[in-house]
Amino acid sequence: MKRKVIFHIDMNSFYASVEAAYDPSLRGKPLAVAGNEKERRGIVVTCSYEARAKGVKATMPVWQAKRLCPNLIIKQPDFTKYRSASLQMFDVLREYTPLVEPVSIDEGFMDMSHYEGDEPLQKATEIQNNLLEYLSLPCSIGIAPNKFLAKMASEMKKPLGITVLRRRDIAEKLWPLSLIEMYGIGEKTANKLNKLGLHTIGDLANADPTLLKKRLGIYGEKLIERANGIDTREVDPDSISDFKSVGNSVTLPKDTTDQEKIKTVFTNLAHEVGRRLRTKKVCSENIQITIRYHDRKTITRSRKLTSSIQTNDDILEAALFLWQKYWSGESIRLLGITAIDLVEETEAYKQLDLFSYKEDEKKLKLSKTVDEIRLKYGQHSLLKGGQLGEQRSEQLRDHKRRGTSLDKDFFK
Repeated sequence: MKRKVIFHIDMNSFYASVEAAYDPSLRGKPLAVAGNEKERRGIVVTCSYEARAKGVKATMPVWQAKRLCPNLIIKQPDFTKYRSASLQMFDVLREYTPLVEPVSIDEGFMDMSHYEGDEPLQKATEIQNNLLEYLSLPCSIGIAPNKFLAKMASEMKKPLGITVLRRRDIAEKLWPLSLIEMYGIGEKTANKLNKLGLHTIGDLANADPTLLKKRLGIYGEKLIERANGIDTREVDPDSISDFKSVGNSVTLPKDTTDQEKIKTVFTNLAHEVGRRLRTKKVCSENIQITIRYHDRKTITRSRKLTSSIQTNDDILEAALFLWQKYWSGESIRLLGITAIDLVEETEAYKQLDLFSYKEDEKKLKLSKTVDEIRLKYGQHSLLKGGQLGEQRSEQLRDHKRRGTSLDKDFFK
C-alpha cells in the first residue's frame, strides 16, 4: 500500500496576522483583535505572539489585557478581510495538490502522498515561505502519515514551525505529552481520564479498551486509536460543503394546540439542533421553523439573527419568537427547527461585553452538559413524556424496572 503523506496547515495567530499584513506598521508589536469600541468592556478574540509573551490570551477582557501589556494595540474584527485572506491562503495550497480539505477559516489538511522522498519536506518549506512572502501570513505545518498525527505535529512548533511526526516517533514525541494537549480531548474528558489514572497520551495509548468503552462509550475506543497514531480518515476537499443547514423535525403523537406541549417539543428540537451544531463546530446566523398543521398544510418561516448562535437557549428563543408570530392557532401535526447560514466557530463573532460574555459562557456550558447526558443515555433521555409517545415512554420505564444501563444499548 502506498504510503500517505498528510500536511496540516495551521495559520499562526491568523486574525492578528491578517491585520499586520494589511498594516505593516503593526508587525512585531503586541496586537489584539477584540470587540467593542468601549475597550473596558471588550473581549480579546485573538492576539499576536508578542502580546501572548506578555500573558494576553483569547477571551480575556481588554482591560485585563491592557493591564498585562500597557502598549497593547487593539483592532476591531473585520471578517470580510479575514475571509478574503483565507481564500487566498487556500488558493496557494491548491497549487500543490487538489486534495485540500479546509477545516476552518485558518487551517486545513493536504494530501501530499504523490510527492516522493524528501520532496514533501521541501514543499512544506516552499508553502510556508510563499504564504509569508506573498500574503505576509505565517503558518506552522505538521507532516505525518495521517490527519490526527499531522494535526498534533503542527502544534509542536509555533510560530513558523515545520514538524515531521512519523509512527516510529509516537512513543518519543507524542506519548510523554499530557492528555489536555491531545487533539480531541477537552478539559472535562481529561479530568475523567485523570480519575482513571491516565495522565499522558502514552497512558491512554496503553489503557484497557474495555474500561474506556465502559466509561466513555465508542468515544473511548476512538481515543485509544488516536493515541496509538491510528486514523484512517481521508483528506476530503468536499467535506466543508457537506452541510448547508442543520435541522430536526418531529411528528407529534397527536395533533395539538396545547402551548405547553408545543414549547416542550421546540425545547427538545432546539437541544438536538444545538448539539449537532456544536459537534460540527459551526454556528448559525439564521433560524427557520417548520409547522405542519392537522390538514398537512405546511409553512416555513425564518429569522435572520444579529449574531451567530450555537447554544440551546438561543436557538429556542429564536424558534419560539417565530412560532408565536406566525402560528395560526390551528392544531399542529409536525414541528421542526433548522439552523441555516452556517459559519465555522472560528469565524463566528459576537460583539460581547463582560456581562453578555459571562451569560453566553453559562449557556454554552449548560448546552454541553445536555449533550453529555444525551450521549450517555440516548437522544430521548431529556424528552418529556408527552413528546415521547406511549411506546418509547414504556421502554424507558421498562429499563428502569430491569435496572439496565441505557448507555449499553445506545452504544451497541
